[in-house]
Amino acid sequence: MNLMTSETQAVHATQAVHATQATHTDGRAPFGLVVLDMAGTTVVDGGLVEQAFSAAAERLGVKPGSGEHERQLAYVRATMGESKISVFRHLFGEEEKAQYANSAFEEAYGALVDGGRIAPVPGAREAVERLTAEGRTVVLTTGFARTTQDAILTALGWQDLVPLTLCPADAGGRGRPYPDMVLAAFLRTRAVDDVRRTVVAGDTSYDMLSGARSGAGLVAGVLTGAHDRGRLERSGATHVLGSVAELPDLIARAEA
Repeated sequence: MNLMTSETQAVHATQAVHATQATHTDGRAPFGLVVLDMAGTTVVDGGLVEQAFSAAAERLGVKPGSGEHERQLAYVRATMGESKISVFRHLFGEEEKAQYANSAFEEAYGALVDGGRIAPVPGAREAVERLTAEGRTVVLTTGFARTTQDAILTALGWQDLVPLTLCPADAGGRGRPYPDMVLAAFLRTRAVDDVRRTVVAGDTSYDMLSGARSGAGLVAGVLTGAHDRGRLERSGATHVLGSVAELPDLIARAEA
């Protein structure tokens, strides 16, 4: 049974036309810019987002196990991939409360990271290194704040793995599902002269929406994180992979 909506089908059709147009321009369409999500895509965090959220919510008086806690946690799960400050603005309304909750979340998540609770997705580093060796520019993006992103990179020893890392604040403050971080990567790296030669990969529907809205020619969902194949495809994935380790081969096939 085909679960794709007419909107999703239109997105896929537009992406196919974009890819074809790019190919017709010079005979071959090398994807020179690859924009990768972190948690759930290149990084395994073992549910730390939910743990850190619970710690932050409790500091605002939301008791674990309460109905309100379950309601908020359901929203956090549904919006995985979105900028965390945007999530807290929705949940707590007042800007002061949202900022306090976000700071508490980042503090809790950072403590978990420092405690060795994260690891790379198997094959992720090797995939990034292969893409780089092939002459592509790889950018890592996140919905977390810069301090948390840097803590993750440090914990993994990835500080020098890629030339650019981006968080929502680096792209005007709007995270996913807006296309801003993908477009910021396109503008800052100047790795390609056409946004259709960009690859976006992530594990959430918000990653897929961000990639599709940016005009990227290849938007790959991965099944190592928050959302399943159906949700990724309905949100604009042109391909769905078992993990990011499969991405270099997918790109190679797309360019053949």
